[in-house]
Amino acid sequence: MSFTKILAELKRRNVYKVAIAYLLVGWAVVQGATQVFPFFEIPKWTVRLVVVLLAIGLPAALVFAWAFELTPEGLKRTEEVAPEASITRSTGRKLDFAIIAVLLGVITALLLQRNYGHGPTPVLGIPERSIALLPFENLSRDPANAYLAEGIQDEILSHLVQIADLKVISRASTHQYDSPSKNLPEIGRQLAVTNILEGSVQKAGDQVRVSVRLNKAATDAQIWAQVYDRKMNDIFALESEVARAIAESLQAKLTAPELEALAVRPTNNLEAYDAYLQGLASEATHYSSEDLSTAIHFYERAVQLDPKFGLAWARLSRADARMYFSGDDKSAARRDAAEQALNTARTLDPEAPETILAQAYFPYWVLRDYDVAKAAFTRARDVLPGNSDVPAALARITRRQGYWDESIGYWEQTLALDPRNREWLTDAAWTYSMLRQFPLALQTYARALEISPNDADLLASQAQIYQAEGDLAQAGKSLIAVNAKTGSAQAFIVKIIQLFLERHPDEAVQLLQARLTEFHDMDDFERGYDQQLLASAQQFAGDLAGARATAQQAQRTLETLCEKDPTNPNLAAALSHAYTVLGNKHSALSEAERAMRLRPSAKDAVMGPAYEENLALVEAAVGENNRAIATLERLLKVPYNSMRYGNAPLTPALLELDPTWDPLRSEARFQRLLAETPP
Repeated sequence: MSFTKILAELKRRNVYKVAIAYLLVGWAVVQGATQVFPFFEIPKWTVRLVVVLLAIGLPAALVFAWAFELTPEGLKRTEEVAPEASITRSTGRKLDFAIIAVLLGVITALLLQRNYGHGPTPVLGIPERSIALLPFENLSRDPANAYLAEGIQDEILSHLVQIADLKVISRASTHQYDSPSKNLPEIGRQLAVTNILEGSVQKAGDQVRVSVRLNKAATDAQIWAQVYDRKMNDIFALESEVARAIAESLQAKLTAPELEALAVRPTNNLEAYDAYLQGLASEATHYSSEDLSTAIHFYERAVQLDPKFGLAWARLSRADARMYFSGDDKSAARRDAAEQALNTARTLDPEAPETILAQAYFPYWVLRDYDVAKAAFTRARDVLPGNSDVPAALARITRRQGYWDESIGYWEQTLALDPRNREWLTDAAWTYSMLRQFPLALQTYARALEISPNDADLLASQAQIYQAEGDLAQAGKSLIAVNAKTGSAQAFIVKIIQLFLERHPDEAVQLLQARLTEFHDMDDFERGYDQQLLASAQQFAGDLAGARATAQQAQRTLETLCEKDPTNPNLAAALSHAYTVLGNKHSALSEAERAMRLRPSAKDAVMGPAYEENLALVEAAVGENNRAIATLERLLKVPYNSMRYGNAPLTPALLELDPTWDPLRSEARFQRLLAETPP
């Protein structure tokens, strides 16, 4: 058979069309495997196996098309079919339609890739223009330069979160990962992003080298990479250039204001900027008062070196305001420092995103003016659409205002931007718990425990939910490692409440006595609180003389603290229980009522009811049963943060289990409360 006849026969037997159809379908299969396999954590080598099998199958398909023909009677060898009985022409037309359909699908997929990003389209609602920046490696010889890598990464991130067309994961969710990473698909799945940026920073003298690589998370395929060699005085342009290159690689649309923001040079003083970066590194992923104090020190140095450094003034205001809000420094001097720094930032750069953010935090953290703070954070969201701090603050503010559904919505937005942020996960779980949505709270705490396994505070919070549900066995498992030397005061108190609920006051007495004897690092408030708890435990155990002696110690400790800090409602609440054990009804009620008057705000939906609960505890202990039950009836219907039971509010199960409420058990109204179903 001549070559011409062979070509004609290949055409007649539709071998060409089978080859085209096979290649198109094979391409679609490979694209599908590349996209879907990583989501189900199927190893990357399986995609290569699919490609190899398809390559092996092509010759087999062509041989099959040559050797066999599809007839109305089924498959037959081509030589067995008479020319006049052949239906290859009809089969060819069907293949034509199939090829056209598949080709249209291929063209559509390619157009989508071209218009909406590189590589496969993300699955299950993950935005194509979503990105996480893993911690930049410090490749400098001097380990002390690690802050520079952290600071540069943070500044690039700060540029990106201002771009509305991007979804950018917060640094708090990414700092736990290593860079370079060996498992980008898994990180992409955990963070729900399509793209991941890795980088490194190397400083030598006044030279700095920044290397960055943008990768597809699902496939680990590199999209773009660049090495930048600059002098330190060109660091601002470098950060802006990297941020813009990332945005362009992801084909994000940049508005004119966003382009202007990328070009801003915050200071001309490199030493001031260096101090600012050290402040960012101290504050970014650490939340202790020591880290915050360090950050404040560096921000103060930055503005001393450049008094016109508006960005540093704004960050200084936020750090001072947070220190004031946390209670680590509730002085007028700290409050005034936060206000002065804010006013300076507003004068220097009123439209800067960091200034707008500082203007929102000041009324929230310092003034406790939630309406003003909410309006300010709503404005901040317009200029910082990708910053998770903004919806998180709105979630906390609306929670304080009692707009619980609104708060949950903001937490969902926050965790979409910051899914591995332990602080946000814990706070969202706390919100669910206050709403008595205990299954959702437990699920969210479980996510936080994936990040910080065996964390005493998280396990204690989990135990409080089990206690509120009446599941003391499960609560006990979460608290099994807690003892007198446990560093977490919260976890220790939850353990004592567990022993009360289990009605093991002798064990509670032993544990409290051991802690008061052996734990030397506790502050005076913790000591006074533990003393009044010990007095209550001794009273429950029947040791009335010991209870009275301990209550007198607690009274002295707490009265001294109240003299030093007469406006602290928590001191007044604790002192009311010491008076209760001493049988001083008038003083007990007086201090509990004083705590009510001193609470930050009766309109605070989170903490306001907690002081009512404290008053009900005292009323029950001193025989004011009707007043106590009236308060309990209301508290069972509202969400709030309990003073006695922590993250979980009052529930019928807690009323049933806690011996503190024993004086009310003979009351018919109290019995009806035990049968209620919480909202």
